[in-house]
Amino acid sequence: MAVVDTSYPYSLRGGLKLFRTVLALVAFLLFLQSQSRGAYTALAGMEMIITVLSFLFYLLKLDKKLRWLFWPLADVLNSVIAALFLLIVCLFAVIIKSNNGTLAGGVFGLTLCVLCVVDAVLVCRKIKFDRSRGNNTAEN
Repeated sequence: MAVVDTSYPYSLRGGLKLFRTVLALVAFLLFLQSQSRGAYTALAGMEMIITVLSFLFYLLKLDKKLRWLFWPLADVLNSVIAALFLLIVCLFAVIIKSNNGTLAGGVFGLTLCVLCVVDAVLVCRKIKFDRSRGNNTAEN
């Protein structure tokens, strides 16, 4: 039976992950509706799925149970890599703008890119390096 962190969805990082999920869903649906299949739709869909899994990971406090990886760093790397991919792909979507759905999806994707950078910065600011106890955490 998993322990649920009921305060996480109401925290800044939890709310940010929920907002990232909603924006990724909107971008995914816009790209899908505009027949812009391929990199646009795949990237928005993958970002949505990865963000939901990350949200559930922290919601269920699995970062406290699975200590074999430095999870805050993995979260930062995920956000930075997602931001880079979103920047490149969504800039193409905005520049090419084959139709209004692609343009709107690109704008939502660029907004999502900004949120990824904000999420990475927030996690970086929360990382504590406590070498005396050997404990690496990122408090909410």
